[in-house]
Amino acid sequence: MTVLRKMFSWKWALTTLLVFAGTAVCIRLGIWQLDRLEGRRAFNTQVATMRAASPLDLTTETPADISSMEWRAVSVTGEYDFENQMAMRNQYNEGMYGFHLITPLLYNGGAVLVNRGWIPAESDSLPEDWRVYDETGQVTVTGQVRLGKGKPAFGGVADALPLDGTRLDIWNNLDVERMSAQLPYPILGVFIQPNVEVGDTIPPIPYQPIIELTEGSHFGYALQWFTFATILFVGYPFYLQKQDD
Repeated sequence: MTVLRKMFSWKWALTTLLVFAGTAVCIRLGIWQLDRLEGRRAFNTQVATMRAASPLDLTTETPADISSMEWRAVSVTGEYDFENQMAMRNQYNEGMYGFHLITPLLYNGGAVLVNRGWIPAESDSLPEDWRVYDETGQVTVTGQVRLGKGKPAFGGVADALPLDGTRLDIWNNLDVERMSAQLPYPILGVFIQPNVEVGDTIPPIPYQPIIELTEGSHFGYALQWFTFATILFVGYPFYLQKQDD
């Protein structure tokens, strides 16, 4: 009996189908890793390009394509609107639970959200309690342009505005688009993540994510999955050859 006929005989048909399915899954996982590698490379290019660009001063210039400038250095001078500030829950600093204060900054007829940083969460923490962290008068914020997120790629809970039209003060995500819907004025489609000052321990404490511009292990994982697919697809016929009919 030839190997091909044996593969689809009643005795081996189910095993053959499982081998084909396993091969297809391994190939798909390999392609998925290559897609993640491509995404990582695009992210690295974006970060490197924006960090090499000159700092952007929103006080004098607000580019129409600012949403394409994530990670670019930025500064803006204006006044905070504390009446409309919000907070993002589930934030930690040195192991302590708290919030990030998200406050609109008004400047030259425009407005942009600023993630002012971490504050401790008290058991009775309410929006009026956050006013102890007010920075009144004109301020200059320097940091990076960031894009908001409606929901994490994996897990997490998306935010929804209350159906009764009331304000949502505490959010799960820094969702710029939905946050803007409850503000009385238009804002930019990005937010500013202020720079971190070494030794700053007075809330609100700014936060900047640590970014490593590497390609990770995606290519190696892709090779592994393609190797598994090859072993299954090529090795299976050789295995059948050694089996008695």
